Amino acid sequence: MKVYHGSTLEIPCPDILHGKPGLDFGCGFYVTTYYGQAERWAKRKALRSHSMPVLNVYEMREDKSQFKVLNFSKVNDEWLDFVCACRRGDKIYEGFDIIQGPIADDDVFRCVNFYYKGIWTRERTLQELAFIHPNDQIAFITQEALDLCLAFVEFIKLEQQ
Repeated sequence: MKVYHGSTLEIPCPDILHGKPGLDFGCGFYVTTYYGQAERWAKRKALRSHSMPVLNVYEMREDKSQFKVLNFSKVNDEWLDFVCACRRGDKIYEGFDIIQGPIADDDVFRCVNFYYKGIWTRERTLQELAFIHPNDQIAFITQEALDLCLAFVEFIKLEQQ
């Protein structure tokens, strides 16, 4: 299965050392199955750093049975609690090799932020999240999972708008 990572660099040998804390599924290397989503990530990073957006393409091994995988198939209570915990710096992700599920993009983050601040109830937050466009993310938390599951295919230079 092809997956994508939006960046400003060609990343033939990804590592988890450059992951940022406070992301949806914790510190790791993130990819998505949606080309357009990765393209948006790359362009956003490029605007911030005044550089060229690049799309890294990988082939992802589908059999991940040897790894501890946490899969959120949809936005729900468990996903919301997990994302909020990771975004506030809790390291609940550390017991997993791979975590996959919906991404808290700008629209989702706004909803999560309202919930996190106590402005919206859990029920209201989940209702609002039900209308967000489809997306996904796969976070490789351990280097072993990353090395064994992803193979670099190519990088694509994108045009900045």
